[in-house]
This record gives sequence, C-alpha cells and structure tokens, in this order.
Amino acid sequence: MPNQLQLTKEGFQELKVELEELVEVKRPRLVERISNARQQGDLSENSDYANAKEELEFLDGRIDELEAVIKNAQVVRNGNGKKDGIGIGTKVTLRTKGKSHIFEIVGDWEADPINKKISPDSPLGMALVGKKIGEKVSVEAPAGKVTYEILAIE
Repeated sequence: MPNQLQLTKEGFQELKVELEELVEVKRPRLVERISNARQQGDLSENSDYANAKEELEFLDGRIDELEAVIKNAQVVRNGNGKKDGIGIGTKVTLRTKGKSHIFEIVGDWEADPINKKISPDSPLGMALVGKKIGEKVSVEAPAGKVTYEILAIE
C-alpha cells in the first residue's frame, strides 16, 4: 500500500463510518455468535461456529485494511479546481457527442465508475487531471476514441 492515499473529505468520512460500524456493531455481534455457537457442544460439526469464525476473520481483515487506509490518508480539499485545473475533489462537466456528463474525480479507494466517480488513475481521469475549462481530451474506449470537451469545473 502506498504511503499516502488521497481521499476526498466525504470519502474519508465514509471509511471512518464503515470502520466504526464494523468495530462497534458487527464485530461484537460476531463474537457473541461465536460464543453462543461454542456453547452448543461439538465444534467440529457446528457449521454456525465455523461460519462465524470465517466471517470474523474476513471482518478483522477489513478492519485492518480500513485502519491502514485511514492512517495513511491524505484528505484533499474540494473545490480548488478553478485555479489549478481538474484534480481529486473536483466535479467536472463534460460534453461528448452532444450530451453532457458530470464526473467527480475521487481517490482510488472511492472510485465508483457506475456512479460517475472516477479515479485520477483511470483512462478518463488521467486525461482530465490538470486540464481547464474549454480544453478537449481524447480517451481510448472499447467503442473507439472518445473526445470530451470540458464545460465546467467545480
């Protein structure tokens, strides 16, 4: 994992909320489930015990992962795109083939292309970072080269 992971303020908060939910709610429930299953006797044939142990291992892995990300996160301020061009934390309105699309540039951990949240390491993200309103970028897509015009940055 890189030393410094860039996240938007919203993305950072979402990870903290997820971590708190896992540590404060889900993990204690699993520990209680394991304890109850343990009281049922023979553990070698107790599928609830085995499933709960497996879920706990997975959950602990996710907790460790989130703690590392939060520890190494650099929160990027939103809204400085007008001066510096497009970067993490900016929303950009693009036009291609007569249609407008709004994308948000977010850290790698927050990327969600279906919801138009793209990483600066994605092909479109790489093409957009540092660009300003009025510029055009071309991106190679499965359907061929697509050209976008930057209409607005917020």
